[in-house]
Amino acid sequence: MPELTEPFRVVGGGQPPAQRTPPYDTEAEQALLGAILNNNAAIDKIIDFLKPVHFADSTHRRIFELCIQLGERGDTADPITLKRLMDGSPELERVGGAGYLARLAASVVGIINAEQYGRLIHDLYVRRQLIALGEDVVNDAFDENLEETADDQIRKAEEGLYRLANDGEGSRGFTTFSTALAESLQVVNAACKSEGLSGVTTGLVDLDRMLGGLHNSDLIILAGRPGMGKTALATAIAYNAAYSKFQDPNGPGAVTAFFSLEMSAEQLATRVLSNEAQVPGHAMRTGKINQDDFNKLTAAVGLMEKVPLYIDDTPGLSVGAIRTRARRLKRQSNLGMVVIDYLQLLSPGASSRRESNRVQELSEMTRGLKILAKELNVPVLVLSQLSRAVESRDDKRPQLSDLRESGSIEQDADMVMFVFREHYYRKAKAPLKKDGETDADYARRHEEWEDGLKEIEFKSECIIAKQRHGPTGTVVLHFNGEYTTFGNWTEDDHLPYGG
Repeated sequence: MPELTEPFRVVGGGQPPAQRTPPYDTEAEQALLGAILNNNAAIDKIIDFLKPVHFADSTHRRIFELCIQLGERGDTADPITLKRLMDGSPELERVGGAGYLARLAASVVGIINAEQYGRLIHDLYVRRQLIALGEDVVNDAFDENLEETADDQIRKAEEGLYRLANDGEGSRGFTTFSTALAESLQVVNAACKSEGLSGVTTGLVDLDRMLGGLHNSDLIILAGRPGMGKTALATAIAYNAAYSKFQDPNGPGAVTAFFSLEMSAEQLATRVLSNEAQVPGHAMRTGKINQDDFNKLTAAVGLMEKVPLYIDDTPGLSVGAIRTRARRLKRQSNLGMVVIDYLQLLSPGASSRRESNRVQELSEMTRGLKILAKELNVPVLVLSQLSRAVESRDDKRPQLSDLRESGSIEQDADMVMFVFREHYYRKAKAPLKKDGETDADYARRHEEWEDGLKEIEFKSECIIAKQRHGPTGTVVLHFNGEYTTFGNWTEDDHLPYGG
């Protein structure tokens, strides 16, 4: 029987109380290789998840690798062809030479059992990797000269665990056209059943109608100038998606992670609570509420506390740190959407830091966020600032060219949305009295300006400037400054608080 060639590392540098061998099953490896040598079709049952590195024995690893290579060339893998390739090799000599190949072929199992043996071999490989990972964690923690911080070590350990958890599943491989068509039909069917929604709901009727929801694997940019309400809109979308998931676990909602690099978790929660309880946020912050208001807040908290919305307000996170934390939440709670507020506050990775080039940094960030969306198969909504070029134009509505600092934002994004409130700009331009103008004429102009402000006080525009999967256009939303939130626009929204 071949010996295991992978040494067992000692944790902490000392001798363990009892020497233990990493888990492996030589007979399972022999049986699987025997099945392949007797019928090369057995490889097709395991090739998607089993790789040569998964074999514990180095000779078996080499034999499996050569079987794959022969199959790729269209040649038959059997004891004769393998002997020609391995004759005189150290791996084969170690187990007794060419006669070992014949003995492997004799230890055949049925092709039907090949996948079962392959899964066992893969499972034992993962167990060995867990042991190695655990040793690395312990040894790194003992190493006082290691430059990594404890947080860096935790992040590295979590990344290792995530890779192990997805080992054998990272590559989907080819999908037949018939399978892709069936999946497409399922999306259409889901959209029909969910009133046009094929993605995660935003909770805003007209926006959902335009987008069909926020789609898995999409990178969505929500941009705007300061004061437009980017965070308020992102918070509303995040809460609406999470609340919908709470109401109907099988509906269009999603477990949502909100990475807030600017505001604290308490501030975001206060905004949502203010809207749900219909108690002004300013009154909550200053303590100017009565008993009825406090009762409303208490009742709202009781209804909201189980909503699957997770907030991480750690400042200065990198894309790598966000990926690690999102992966963890994906494993633990089946994460369905990620929101990041905002792009320009993300810390660059170590390689970008060395480059000291802001455009390159943002390019790597947006590329990393797009990879995250595809890897976790969730929509990733990222807020972004706009350049000051908007302020120099008469029409302040944003354009794609206003995306700040990097064209890669537009390039990597599947969707770009702008939030715009005309009231913000017109309010700052109160009419001044002209030379020679009568008081009556000035009063009339000022009244017209005030009436115009009232008409648009609660009106906000969400401009869809890019959408890979659908049309572009503008969706009108209701903005309520008192509760700092967005809602659906109705015909009477020119009246205070929607009438």
